[in-house]
Amino acid sequence: MSDHDDDDPRAAARGLEFPTDFPIKIMGRRDDGFAQAMVAIVQQHAPDFDPATLEMRASRDGNYLSVTATVRAVSREQLDALYRALTSHPMVKIVL
Repeated sequence: MSDHDDDDPRAAARGLEFPTDFPIKIMGRRDDGFAQAMVAIVQQHAPDFDPATLEMRASRDGNYLSVTATVRAVSREQLDALYRALTSHPMVKIVL
């Protein structure tokens, strides 16, 4: 890692005590099925995630959608695996 760990959202996980509630913001094009696809990935890594708690917000022009999933993280490894799954999904542009 560089001296700029503040730029890496996963850097925050290094100082966490588990279990903890951890918000993950996922951004992608506003396409049909984006939110559902993100919920499916999140639930693979955090089975107790409640989709009803998903927060959604469209961009000003309506082209993009951000969804925030707050998961009950039990380990850094769990969060790393979730980030890898999300960032490798073709609908995802950014994960924070």
